[in-house]
Amino acid sequence: MHLQALELVKCTWKEVLLLNDSQIGNLLRSPWRPLFVAAELGNSEFIVELIQSYPDLIWKVDEESRSIFHIAVIHRQEKIYKLIYNIGSHKDIITSYKSTNNENILHLAAKLAPINRLGIVSGAALQMQRELLWFKEVETIVQASYKEMRDSRGRTPGMLFTEEHKELVKEGEKWMKETASSCMLVAALITTVMFAAIFTVPGGNNNDTGTAVLLKEKAFIIFSMMDALALFSSVISILMFLSILTSRYAEEDFLCTLPKRLIIGFITLFVAIAAMLVAFCSSFFIVLGHQMDWIIIPVAALASIPVTLFAFLQFPLLADMITSSYGSGIFTFTSKYTIY
Repeated sequence: MHLQALELVKCTWKEVLLLNDSQIGNLLRSPWRPLFVAAELGNSEFIVELIQSYPDLIWKVDEESRSIFHIAVIHRQEKIYKLIYNIGSHKDIITSYKSTNNENILHLAAKLAPINRLGIVSGAALQMQRELLWFKEVETIVQASYKEMRDSRGRTPGMLFTEEHKELVKEGEKWMKETASSCMLVAALITTVMFAAIFTVPGGNNNDTGTAVLLKEKAFIIFSMMDALALFSSVISILMFLSILTSRYAEEDFLCTLPKRLIIGFITLFVAIAAMLVAFCSSFFIVLGHQMDWIIIPVAALASIPVTLFAFLQFPLLADMITSSYGSGIFTFTSKYTIY
């Protein structure tokens, strides 16, 4: 269906190209402005097909003097926006366009994204990070003077960004604190249990020397190592979540600082949970393994469920944070299209 639709576009556009320039311009402006609707919806294939056969379309603007790239920024359509890097030096001219309100493309990036585009990532903090990524990216393609240009209401892009995202910053702070508080409680419980477990080792201690009776047993060595790993990991996790709770929550903090701390906190908490359950299985084997061999496999299988469940529930959020903070993010500038 998708390929058939694209072929239909190609056939229809060939007929449109038989018209003169003024007729093509009128067709694109009314009644449904196909070029700008495609930019709004992120239909990059449609736009590429049109521009490849009629390059002058990149200069077309809507009733508010905005190009398709301005529309892409407003609606946070990265697939359309990335095409601006394929038009060479013409990029500098198009990014200098100003709307009827004297707003440049950076002003448009400073505005809050539409709800449907804002909701593609979970959590207000990650939504704020995505908004900052967009603003920082658009900032790299505009002239230096445009960063301080004022709109018809006297606002620079930076001032407009702060004004538009005031509520999102508050929601992001609330989301971060609630997440950190919940996770820190779990980490604190693991720390308490693991700290106490090392002084009540399975098999007991030698009354004369105070050393563990089963000191040379492999299962006991595994228990000791996993207990220490769970303890240290949970302490690191607590420190990370505590640093989130005491953060100043400035706009810039949502870009790297807070997501990185949350990533470290989640990873160390996962390690602590996994190590705690391995330590439990080792202790269980020491106590009952020699008398009830058959019970080891069911217990180990049950112990893996909480770890798997935690990973399954938190992995999408963790993957989004890692991609945005350490990976290529939402902007990857390799494109299969050549439009100009």
